[in-house]
Amino acid sequence: MIDPHAPAPPGAPPPWGAPAPLPVRPGTGRFLVLACVFVCAACGLVYELELVALASYLIGDSVTQASVVLSVMVFAMGVGSLAAKRLRWHAAAGFGAVEAALALVGGCSALALYAVFAWTGGWGGLWSAGPRCLLVAFSLAIGLLIGAEVPLLMELIQRIRRQDAGGAVADLFAADYVGALVGGLAFPFLLLPFLGQLTGTLLTGTVNVVAGGALVLGLFRRDLSRRARWTLLVANVTVLGVLASAAAHVDDFERAARHAVYGDDVRVALQTDVQEVVLTGGTHGRPLDLFLDGRLRVGGRDERRYHEALVHPAMSGPHARVLILGGGDGMAAREVLRHPGVDRVDVVELDAGLVRLARQDPALSALNGRVYDDPHVHVASADAFCWLRRTAPHAAYDVVIADLPDPGITASTKLYSEEFYGLARRALAPGGRLVVHAGPVRARPRDFWTVAATIRAAGLAATPYRVLGRDPGLTAGPDRSAGESRAPHDWGFLLAAEGPRGPRLRLPADGPKPRTLTRRDLRADALETPSAHLPASTLVDPRY
Repeated sequence: MIDPHAPAPPGAPPPWGAPAPLPVRPGTGRFLVLACVFVCAACGLVYELELVALASYLIGDSVTQASVVLSVMVFAMGVGSLAAKRLRWHAAAGFGAVEAALALVGGCSALALYAVFAWTGGWGGLWSAGPRCLLVAFSLAIGLLIGAEVPLLMELIQRIRRQDAGGAVADLFAADYVGALVGGLAFPFLLLPFLGQLTGTLLTGTVNVVAGGALVLGLFRRDLSRRARWTLLVANVTVLGVLASAAAHVDDFERAARHAVYGDDVRVALQTDVQEVVLTGGTHGRPLDLFLDGRLRVGGRDERRYHEALVHPAMSGPHARVLILGGGDGMAAREVLRHPGVDRVDVVELDAGLVRLARQDPALSALNGRVYDDPHVHVASADAFCWLRRTAPHAAYDVVIADLPDPGITASTKLYSEEFYGLARRALAPGGRLVVHAGPVRARPRDFWTVAATIRAAGLAATPYRVLGRDPGLTAGPDRSAGESRAPHDWGFLLAAEGPRGPRLRLPADGPKPRTLTRRDLRADALETPSAHLPASTLVDPRY
């Protein structure tokens, strides 16, 4: 509870007593305290962003994960501020203990979250909720410790030189907010690209414990008893040892966790500027699987069925100019180039690293038929939405293929919006067709039919169909936490064009014979549009 405080009478001594005996001048001491506030604020925001980023990758739906982390952490900060009042008479020792605990908990949070996901996330049942529960626990613990910092630092700065409360609060929050800015920019531009999430968080914990320990043991050591000084020193050295040991073995930990998630056949694992790319198999007759941010995007056992169903019905008609949005693995372009009469294929892929891997990896380039060596194929490394916005008014494509991540993943929501399909419509030549991969129908029917409603709202008539036979094996990444029984076993597609009715589902009469798809199968794969229409998804009102 919040304790009521009567206003102190004029001339009453401050609760923090006499000024602290410092080894430096008061002005220098205040500067050192504010510098520590700056560093602690930067570290605290890095912990917060790390939890959001890792949870978005492991659990999915970044909006939900960010909301959970931020709301729980802000609530916990309030509780921590209230709890810190009990430590104000021992502010120096309390602050040192808080920083040691925060460095240990925050620095190891990414390791613990990834470990629980890797080794228990596939067990199903209650274990599948382990990463979510741990995310809330870490948000609560880190928030409590961050919330305790400012009240204790307020006591310490007043111990140096008495100042009116408004001025002291203004100084502290100014240093706090500037530190938060630096931490917020350092995470995406320095720590994440150069060190990765695990090492970056461990380094942040190291900085945190060094800053807190140096302030207390260096500036306020005379406020501590001999026993308290040694206890705090041993605690800080222990935390540093734990963080250093974890950093020294982080590569081994990552490899072991990756094998736990993807199996023992991991052949390539790299972090591009956009996502984590993992290749398994592809040698000695084993099927090649491609994972993007933990989600199975190309399954070697059945990828041909997916890509034939995506491409071949759309190629029934004029197809001299083809645009592929996504599809950086090259499989959709492979199927397009099997058709005679294709003059140009433009592939718009955000991740240049994925395209480079599709060119250079022997197994992946063999699977895609080395399409990037074909002079008909032209690649643009760009966001599909932004590329269409610039190019659509001047384009005239006979076929537009949207080979994108499933709807419902926050990062891809705008690529399934009414605005996006409006741009795709403008890029179509007269009589052109748009085909969209709209996710699994059986597992996520609402998402699929929302895509259909959104395409219709953009002025296109769509014919829905699905293809069965998706590899039923447990997928890694966010999808795997749902358990094997809910793993999607089909793909849903929408073939759209301008006009009162959706295009007929058929295969080109003069085209190549698909290996997994027949005209009879295609007719059987057509879906009836439900009578109850869902609202369209827009940029400002996403429905997935």
